Amino acid sequence: MSRISVHAPHHPRKTPSVEGPLTWEGICALFEGCADFAVKEQTPPGWKEPIRICWLEGMVRTERLNDYVLRPLAACRVPEGVTPGDYLETGGVWDQAVRRQESLEETASALVSGSCALFLPGAVLTCAVETEEKRSVSQPDNETEVKGAKDSFVESIRTNTSLLRRRLRTPHLKIQRHIIGRQTQTPVELIWIDGIADPALPKRVAEKLADIDEDGVITTGELEEYLTEPRRTVFPRVLFTERPDRVCQGLLEGRVALVADGISMGCVLPGDVSQFLRAPQDRSYHWLAATALLMLRYLSLIVTLLMPGFYIAVATFHVELIPTQLAISIIASEQDVPFPTAMEVIGLLISFEILQEAGLRLPKTIGQSVSIIGGLVVGQAAVEAKIVSPAVVIVVAVAGITGFTVPNQDFSNALRLWRLLLSVFASMVGVFGLTMGGAFLVAHLAGLNDFGVPYLWPFSRAVELDTEDGPVLRQPLPEVKLRPAELHPGNRRRRW
Repeated sequence: MSRISVHAPHHPRKTPSVEGPLTWEGICALFEGCADFAVKEQTPPGWKEPIRICWLEGMVRTERLNDYVLRPLAACRVPEGVTPGDYLETGGVWDQAVRRQESLEETASALVSGSCALFLPGAVLTCAVETEEKRSVSQPDNETEVKGAKDSFVESIRTNTSLLRRRLRTPHLKIQRHIIGRQTQTPVELIWIDGIADPALPKRVAEKLADIDEDGVITTGELEEYLTEPRRTVFPRVLFTERPDRVCQGLLEGRVALVADGISMGCVLPGDVSQFLRAPQDRSYHWLAATALLMLRYLSLIVTLLMPGFYIAVATFHVELIPTQLAISIIASEQDVPFPTAMEVIGLLISFEILQEAGLRLPKTIGQSVSIIGGLVVGQAAVEAKIVSPAVVIVVAVAGITGFTVPNQDFSNALRLWRLLLSVFASMVGVFGLTMGGAFLVAHLAGLNDFGVPYLWPFSRAVELDTEDGPVLRQPLPEVKLRPAELHPGNRRRRW
């Protein structure tokens, strides 16, 4: 099949996006055919002309509309010498966010944001009466902690920033708003601590946000792929978390954060490999226990990456590396299996990924049943039918279980893909192929650099005993006095 390249010409942003004069007929024509467009006329006492009011049902709260707008209008008496627009704008309606509009585009934007529009003789006003319906703050689902906070981000951007403000009660916490998406007009807010973060970092992130020109931002990936370079890597460079305390910790280190309306997660950048291997509860445990758990995660990372490929290499090309008794046991288990060892391991790895994906996509009760049936019934039947050997099942199971110790799901997904690639390298030329694949992986990670911060910087510098961000060690907190130098913070000292 031939591939046809289609040139898509640049489509400049239409300014203004809504054309036409700001009239009652213009706003009605703009929302023509919208079933949620509501209209009401009200004539206050002594007025010769009625006030025309419009709003979008579901975007406004009916009680606020009645109490803050309609009820004051029912008793509104404009003093002599004052225009109706000036009187209502300065206290005639009980709303603190009364705005005088000058264009049809601004009025339409206010309506879709939860305001109502008042068409007066000689003026158009909008009053903010949005519904603010949102999911209540609850416990995090994926990042649970025994000794820490129990709140998580929700879909409301203002609730999320308030969760950060409650922890960082400093006027130096800066929040900068950006509107992204031609159609969605999604509010995205850039957050940093002035005086701690590198002054150039918020500017560079703001420039990348300004360069995003697409129809809408609805998912987290749409932010990550526009903010990071290069794009051809499966490893995450932005830490997405549902825990406000983890975002605050990143801000105190000198990083910046992003929260977007409609996304119940915050993201911290720039990211590095140590961030994705640290769990939220590491700072809640004793430093020796946290260090032991961190070392266990690094050991599990090595096992999940290399164990399937190493088994293929030694069982196929380098049997002399295995102890004699173990080699005899492996050879005996492989005698009745009709497939090569590499095909067994790679096929079982793919089957494991299919089972894991099926368990994630189905409802919880059904997903658990699929995992049990696939892992026990099908696996046991495959061994008894001599399709795979018991040793291969053990190797793949150990690799899969150790992969679950990685706290970050995005990083875990990257390891799953590279585990399969390293197994393919090992099936070609044995340990040499596995070594070359591992070297290529390290070179690939070393080449990642976002906002001037190397991805592997915890391993590329001399260990500073007064920073906690060592590769596999966590220092006692009273001894952690400096922020990481690679982030170029405005103030490196965090304790005196």
